[in-house]
Amino acid sequence: MEFNVMGFYTLLRKEVMRFWKVGVQTVFSPMVTTLLYLLIFSYVLEDRVNVYAGVSYTEFLVPGLMMMSMIQNAFANSSSSLIQSKVTGNMVFILLPPLSSLEFYLAFVLAASLRGILVGLSVYVVALAFVDLPLNNVGAILLFGVLASAVMGAFGVIAGIWAEKFDQIAAFTNFFVMPLSFLSGVFYSINDLPGFWRTVSHLNPFFYMIDGFRAGFIGHSDVSLAFSVSFVLGFLVLLSTLALRMLVTGYKMRG
Repeated sequence: MEFNVMGFYTLLRKEVMRFWKVGVQTVFSPMVTTLLYLLIFSYVLEDRVNVYAGVSYTEFLVPGLMMMSMIQNAFANSSSSLIQSKVTGNMVFILLPPLSSLEFYLAFVLAASLRGILVGLSVYVVALAFVDLPLNNVGAILLFGVLASAVMGAFGVIAGIWAEKFDQIAAFTNFFVMPLSFLSGVFYSINDLPGFWRTVSHLNPFFYMIDGFRAGFIGHSDVSLAFSVSFVLGFLVLLSTLALRMLVTGYKMRG
């Protein structure tokens, strides 16, 4: 079966326009949240917390805040789109066109990734008012930014397919996405944690996204970049396989 380029592009464009039409809410509002975090944490803890030699706390904090915003918004994009289509009863208009499960999946994940990257850029612009952030490894920044956004886009597809009402999506956000993103080293180095919690942190996939992304800026990481890439890529493959399986079988999608 040939790849339906036009159908894929149409669905991708629809998903991109869906969040771009309300860009102030979906892309630029995270700038305000980041501004609050920076005002509180950077000014209060700047002279009290030392993480890496030669790296200020604000330089350490900003990449974590960028990635946290990207993670949360990429997940929200694909999950909210699918649950809205289910609740409003227009899912049939997405399923009727001759689109394969792969085309459907790629359109949603790419749109979520684009939103995540745009949010990351908007947060970066805000951060420039606080710190002259170094760019140690642009390739690592781009790689982890794209991989993390894709991972959360895939996770959002899974959540959106499984959920039947908005409350269930909120549960995913409140009990999985938010806790895992906050407990992944955004505000601290996991090397400062006691042994047990350091081990637990190494089981958190969000930690590897943030650690690798931060290393691209400041040149320091808690684990090797190669291992972080392998872990995040493996997690993406796992989630993609599950999402595609759900789409192929029509799980909770075709009644």
